[in-house]
Amino acid sequence: MSRPVRPDRSGPARSRRDRHGRGLRGRLVPDEVPLARSRAEQFDDLVLDVVEDLEHRWERELAGVEFAVEDVPWVDHTSPDEVVLDPDVLDDGTVPLARVLPPHREDGREVPARIIVYRRPLEVRAHDRDDLADLVRDVVVDQVAVLLGRDPEEIDPTG
Repeated sequence: MSRPVRPDRSGPARSRRDRHGRGLRGRLVPDEVPLARSRAEQFDDLVLDVVEDLEHRWERELAGVEFAVEDVPWVDHTSPDEVVLDPDVLDDGTVPLARVLPPHREDGREVPARIIVYRRPLEVRAHDRDDLADLVRDVVVDQVAVLLGRDPEEIDPTG
């Protein structure tokens, strides 16, 4: 015996749920809620907050300076016994936290100064989000001070 074809789909509707009846998995919070942002995006926001704050006071001196965030530093492991860091690296022991690259010429073009903040080493050292925000501020202020040849207290008197 054959079943008739129902082109109008008036029969039972197919459920769009998984086999346990819970429905499709998706985001738990809307995109507008801060929890929807990844840890990397939240870290970027911390760095941007500090940079915007410093640019209000040091606008002319920081004009053209690029700020970047990298997850982890690249370290040359050619010597397994010893890690040698460049003198422009801010480190904690042998773990780089940030780096200042002064302006230079490369392939006949001018490359602007750049401050690179390493996300994972800072996140590991922070106890909570407030501690991370303070640590990011300290590191960025220190790197701006190195770049401008000034004292960190002069760069950020509130810190």
